[in-house]
Amino acid sequence: MTRPLLNRRLAEFGTTIFAEMSALAARTGSINLGQGFPDTDGPEEIREAAVRALRDGRGNQYPPGPGVPELRQAVADHQRQWYGLEYDPDTEVLVTAGATEAIAAALLALVEPGDEVIALEPYYDSYAACVAMAGGTRVPVTLRPHEGAYVLDLDELRAAVTDRTRLILLNTPHNPTGTVLTRAELTAVAELAIERDLLVVTDEVYEHLVFDGTEHVPLASLPGMRDRTVTIGSSGKTFSFTGWKVGWITASPELTSAVRSAKQFLTYVSSGPFQYAIAEALRLPATYFDDLRADLQAKRDLLSEGLAQAGFAVYRPAGTYFVTTDIRPLGADDGFAFCRTLPERAGVVAIPNAVFYDHREAGAPFVRFAFCKKTEVLEEAVSRLKRLA
Repeated sequence: MTRPLLNRRLAEFGTTIFAEMSALAARTGSINLGQGFPDTDGPEEIREAAVRALRDGRGNQYPPGPGVPELRQAVADHQRQWYGLEYDPDTEVLVTAGATEAIAAALLALVEPGDEVIALEPYYDSYAACVAMAGGTRVPVTLRPHEGAYVLDLDELRAAVTDRTRLILLNTPHNPTGTVLTRAELTAVAELAIERDLLVVTDEVYEHLVFDGTEHVPLASLPGMRDRTVTIGSSGKTFSFTGWKVGWITASPELTSAVRSAKQFLTYVSSGPFQYAIAEALRLPATYFDDLRADLQAKRDLLSEGLAQAGFAVYRPAGTYFVTTDIRPLGADDGFAFCRTLPERAGVVAIPNAVFYDHREAGAPFVRFAFCKKTEVLEEAVSRLKRLA
């Protein structure tokens, strides 16, 4: 055959860096701080809720296409309780196979071939693949390091909008930089979306993982944005059951219907019994979310301080469970080469941030570490990393 087997839209996407680095961790016996999954399960009562659903026969057969009513109601109640946003669970909530499917379904539903999609760079790798599958053109707007944090240049964002722009794809709290967009920044994004009649898809899966009193502001809560915003949420990051793959969108009836039209031909339905368990998880008391933040903030500080002692320049995150570092103080400037040799040098695996960029040179000297691990694992990783100093 002379024609490549892989669809040309996906030709640039090979095996993900996460698969490569996780395999490297297994092969070398290294501590894996690359892929962002916790090494402990979430609350025992939520795990037992899933077992109870399985035994009671709830969700073992196809659940309703939009999601089980209990979970859709719990999502609507969550949005009201935390943000004052009112959503109809029957027409404005859609359950998905994690946030990854929510992103794919939203872009496949809302983007036509030739449409431009603005995404904040660096971005989660599935964003680029989903834009490509939808036939869109991704337009990166780069978050740049400034005074210890990554910031959005609003003038650059405005300049990126053209007559072909269909939507803006936002992620806040932001993976991998840990930036949490401020109310003022989001207000400027909202004003631009309204002025240029754009849709916005917001990935807010780290909504409860914000530190130092940082405020998470859903874009849909700002004036004029409720009916032009698709908000994506997920249980995996908040409740530490990433393998259950239970996510959701909240949006106007028209947007929800559009996304459901694409979603039904992806997985149709998924995670039946787990949906009932996550409905209970979303009703956990506020103390659960407070304790989660406090635990992760302590782990952030432990890893950040250890990385600084090892010689990295550290961008301490305001949210998520990732910390970005600059390797140039260690005499390196190629994140790929650095991460591929780090297991042999220090017995730790990380991710090169350049994989999250269209402009690879902008991300070349930056490396991401995950701190959603047991304290003793992070302590051992810090001990090993200090060999680099």
